[in-house]
Amino acid sequence: MRIVSLLPAATDIVAELGLAGDLVGRTHACDWPAKDIAGVPVVTAAEFSAETLSSREISDAVGGAAHSGSSLYTLDTEALAALAPDVVLTQDLCDVCAVSYRGVSQAVRVLDAGPRVLSLEPRTLDDVLDCLVTVGELLGVRERAERRRGELRARLAGVRRATAGLARPRVVAIEWLDPLWPAGHWVPEQIDCAGGEPLLAAPGEHTKAMTWDEVIAARPDVLLVLPCGFPPERTLRERELLTSLPGWDELPAVRSGAVWVLDGPAYFNRPGPRVVRGAEVLAHVLHSVRAGEPVTAAEARRLD
Repeated sequence: MRIVSLLPAATDIVAELGLAGDLVGRTHACDWPAKDIAGVPVVTAAEFSAETLSSREISDAVGGAAHSGSSLYTLDTEALAALAPDVVLTQDLCDVCAVSYRGVSQAVRVLDAGPRVLSLEPRTLDDVLDCLVTVGELLGVRERAERRRGELRARLAGVRRATAGLARPRVVAIEWLDPLWPAGHWVPEQIDCAGGEPLLAAPGEHTKAMTWDEVIAARPDVLLVLPCGFPPERTLRERELLTSLPGWDELPAVRSGAVWVLDGPAYFNRPGPRVVRGAEVLAHVLHSVRAGEPVTAAEARRLD
């Protein structure tokens, strides 16, 4: 089966199902697993370079508020047609994250052979894991997908067992730096699973920008910094957007050295199977508890 993935999380799912070899097209943002997708043709491009813009400039470029942009990505419809896909995987959850379902549907209408278009729109951890089965059924590997979903659920249960009975720190997760944006959707559930109390966002919530005063008032014991699309090194380049804010030094999380920079794209921003690893990382961050493989500095580091 010839698969085009227009969503990094969908590429993660395809790889998780052992079908990376069937990918014939992907987005410019798909980066995992690197060795399996390096030679897969890219059929999208961003309208701006995130590497050369600040968080505020990126926010302005997407319409002044994250999660509400439009036409942020271009889809090479000629390249897509030439690839002759049987299946196109996309999303309709966030126009800032990938090409929208509407845009893909319009492009697919002009193709001679009509591929199946599947839009993934998970909002919770259960939704994310269920997407494995949804995609697996479409790709003819439902049994494999169900088995893998069960294994991932077992890992989440292991995180809960490892942190059961421990004091639950109050946690704020920041998904964008300027303007400040709390991490919603599945991230509050990841925090809860790892033995924390999520603040400023509810499970499944499609969040909106918040003020710094809201963070100050929440008095988090732990502050997680995981900007959407930013690897840790990119986040650290803009650390002063936080550390220069009034009252920063008085936050309980800052005073106790519990401000963590995490790999957002790998484990928190994308609704793919690696969100389970994100919960395991948080067990280490919140409680110094090991769940799964040891956590590396590339996955989580304290903000000095």
